[in-house]
Amino acid sequence: MNILNRLFKIGQSEAHAAVNQLEDPIKMTEQGLRDLRLDLDKSLHGLAEVKALAIRARNEGESFRTKATDYESKAVLLLQRAHKGDLAPAEADRLAGEALLKKAENDAQAARTAHDQSTFEQSAAQMDQNVSTLKATIGQWENELRTLKARVTVSTATIAINKQLAQLDSSGTVALLERMKEKIAVQEALAESYGEIAQAGKSIDAEIDQALGATGAGKASEELQALKAKLGYSE
Repeated sequence: MNILNRLFKIGQSEAHAAVNQLEDPIKMTEQGLRDLRLDLDKSLHGLAEVKALAIRARNEGESFRTKATDYESKAVLLLQRAHKGDLAPAEADRLAGEALLKKAENDAQAARTAHDQSTFEQSAAQMDQNVSTLKATIGQWENELRTLKARVTVSTATIAINKQLAQLDSSGTVALLERMKEKIAVQEALAESYGEIAQAGKSIDAEIDQALGATGAGKASEELQALKAKLGYSE
């Protein structure tokens, strides 16, 4: 059982590591911002609904208070008419009592709507504060996202450069350059040797020509002595 638990934990840690490697910081941050904006839209919609309920409660309260005042005015008029003799006192009392009951009902409704209005306004104030906090958070993370994108650009370029530099030694590029230098040196030496051979050939030709030239001069000198002897000019 312990072995199974250990294997499960190992597999779980490897799964988490694989997920971490698949997570792109920029994409994850952008997704987080999208989620925050959705939350902001929902919060704004909810705030608008709560404010609408507060406005409705306020309007209803004003209506109930107006009705209560109106019923009170009617009760007063009924009693005044009875006092003047225009209406039977008993009937006036009955109708004035009914009007006061209606006034009490509207006063109760006005009190209820006033309580609802206060509750809705408090909720709206709290939600408004939450919306402001959410907006500030979104603005902060938008700035963080721009910073992250810049950092990713720099890190990506740095990784590419360092990777190229690392591959210089690992791929044998330096050794290849050294071999090329050696090969060029061999070619230069070979060219120099061919030049020396060509120069040596020219030297041999010069020696041959010089030797031949010396033989001809000796023969010319002999012929000159013979001519002088013939003419009797020789010593």
